Amino acid sequence: MHYFVTGCAGFIGSSLVDRLLQAGHQVTGYDNFSTGQTRFLSTAQNSPQFTLVDGDVLDLDTLTSSMAGVEFVFHLAANADVRFGTQHPRRDLEQNTIATHNVLEAMRAHGVRRIAFSSTGSIYGEAEIIPTPENAPFPIQTSLYGASKLAAEGLIEAYCEGFGFQGFIFRFVSILGERYTHGHVFDFYKQLLDHPDHLTVLGDGQQRKSYLYIQDCLEAIFVTIEKSTDKVNRYNLGTNEYCQVKNSIGWICDYLGLNPEIQFQGGERGWIGDNPFIFLDTAKIRGLGWQPKLTIQQGIVQTVKYLQANQWVLEARA
Repeated sequence: MHYFVTGCAGFIGSSLVDRLLQAGHQVTGYDNFSTGQTRFLSTAQNSPQFTLVDGDVLDLDTLTSSMAGVEFVFHLAANADVRFGTQHPRRDLEQNTIATHNVLEAMRAHGVRRIAFSSTGSIYGEAEIIPTPENAPFPIQTSLYGASKLAAEGLIEAYCEGFGFQGFIFRFVSILGERYTHGHVFDFYKQLLDHPDHLTVLGDGQQRKSYLYIQDCLEAIFVTIEKSTDKVNRYNLGTNEYCQVKNSIGWICDYLGLNPEIQFQGGERGWIGDNPFIFLDTAKIRGLGWQPKLTIQQGIVQTVKYLQANQWVLEARA
């Protein structure tokens, strides 16, 4: 099958590209390299089955021309900068919502009818039902990122209804593992490299979060696409557990052999839109026979090991 992957040079996108190529598929990768890393595609670029397009999802003409011959689209390109969303509110609209509309229009131009979309558990806002199922009532949106992703979900659903598309919408918790380039493990590890004796933490450390290892995430995606046949398929992806931020800090410090002084800043929210408790109900995806192989603790330690062995990632992000 010929797959098209937006955000192909990113953390999740490049990992997905490698898995698709390993399975013998043809892949066209699309990325503007604003945050993606060329080195993540080093294996893919050695494959004759891979084509790389340096393009922006906001460039509809290039996006459309690049999608010729494609059978299935993985739309992973996005602005994932949740924390600083209020400093550039239009960025989420453009890179998450309008970009998704462009992908759908490019698909429609070529008769491509199947799309998988990387959404987020942030669309649930500060949910009243914990763990939060896919059919939970929507509360007030608390982040521009979550709002823009929810709007993108709505567009996909409307195209499924209006143009006969089939959509797979994946509401992720935070993903960890190899090629991880942003998030709390990255930030804490970088701080501890710079000053091993102290660590500054946004929030009170009691925020409860759930995380998922990258390869477990990809397995869940593949299982869903293989087994789900509805017009619109919505799935939470996460582990059947959560941890407090202070637990995560403890695991990182234990692995590194450090005992820093920890300074907490702020109350129960580290920033505007920081949800103090995220825990998704994953019974639906588990009903398809999927189970994660790594616990949250194992995923966090695996991520630190990767960052230790790939210091260039820290420099590239800087």
